[in-house]
Amino acid sequence: MRLKSCHSFHDFRRMAKARLPGPIFDYIDGGADDEVTYRRNTTAFDRCDLVPNVLRGVGEIDMSVTVMGQRLAMPVYCSPTALQRLFHHQGERAVAAAAGKYGTMFGVSSLGTVSLEEARRISGGPQVYQFYFHKDRGLNRAMMARAKEAGIEVMMLTVDSITGGNRERDKRTGFSIPFRLTLAGMMQFALKPAWAINYLTHESFTLPQLDGHVDMGGGALSISRYFTEMLDPSLSWDDVAAMVRDWGGQFCLKGVMSVEDARRAVEIGCTGIILSNHGGRQLDGSRTAFDQLAEIVDAVGDRIDVIMDGGVQRGTHVLKALSLGAKAVGLGRYYLFPLAAAGQAGVERALDLMRTEIERDMRLMGCASVDQLTRANLRFS
Repeated sequence: MRLKSCHSFHDFRRMAKARLPGPIFDYIDGGADDEVTYRRNTTAFDRCDLVPNVLRGVGEIDMSVTVMGQRLAMPVYCSPTALQRLFHHQGERAVAAAAGKYGTMFGVSSLGTVSLEEARRISGGPQVYQFYFHKDRGLNRAMMARAKEAGIEVMMLTVDSITGGNRERDKRTGFSIPFRLTLAGMMQFALKPAWAINYLTHESFTLPQLDGHVDMGGGALSISRYFTEMLDPSLSWDDVAAMVRDWGGQFCLKGVMSVEDARRAVEIGCTGIILSNHGGRQLDGSRTAFDQLAEIVDAVGDRIDVIMDGGVQRGTHVLKALSLGAKAVGLGRYYLFPLAAAGQAGVERALDLMRTEIERDMRLMGCASVDQLTRANLRFS
């Protein structure tokens, strides 16, 4: 399969599956437990119908939005995700460059494989830092100071991962960093020698945000152990309030799902919240962000920027979320599969397809700008 033959999320997923060893594909593709929430994230959009208006004289389309003080040329951004250079040797470099080209925001994770500073040099677009709260408070302070020095515009604290989800696909293959594979996992790597050659002929895999703080080598620290041993399960609203004060800028919480928590985020001075269930990778059976969107927008949408992610695969999904009141929509697997399939060229093609879909769908809806998308254009079945 060739990149020019990819026209949808599903095409990119098939191309990535053909290229990646099974354990790495499953790490991207998998969810927690029975993966019920993972599947619902996308099917939730199917229960919502669009009601277009015609003869509205739609000429130029303006799909730009401002979210947490950042001007985006399109209402989607590349949500920060971990370990990207495992999927393709360009990793976050490809995502930063593609996001910059398309005028949108991107993020680097605490578990990112390219440094905040290098990503900042690649893209002129706004950059977020996806932060995990560690038991070592000194480490937290050092990482925040580094992000400030790097010129990060938005601090994004993930609050739904104080312990790792039960990702059984990873357990079956023995996926960890560094690799501690089961026999079945090793066999799957052997079937994809091109990936191994690519991986071994490029620079060594590192986690630059954690260099000097975490031994990912001799201790064989797995991803699940990172979540269960290094992150602080006692993280509280008081801790987050202190972080918001220390950061002194745009600060959002990723993983908020209840109205009560959304209100607390407003009270402590957050400027944004991201409704998210971590792509169905944490608490299986949790509600989808799209299904929670309306009630949270109604409760706090006039005081804080409400964003959502999870399951977004089409431009129509984005329009439905914006119509309910989301200020922007985060993409995860939507750009990770293209990254795995073809590096920067893959991410650029995926963002181009999404931009084209959004523009076409706005025309078909009779909307020339994002602010014309309202709940009057939606019906739920």
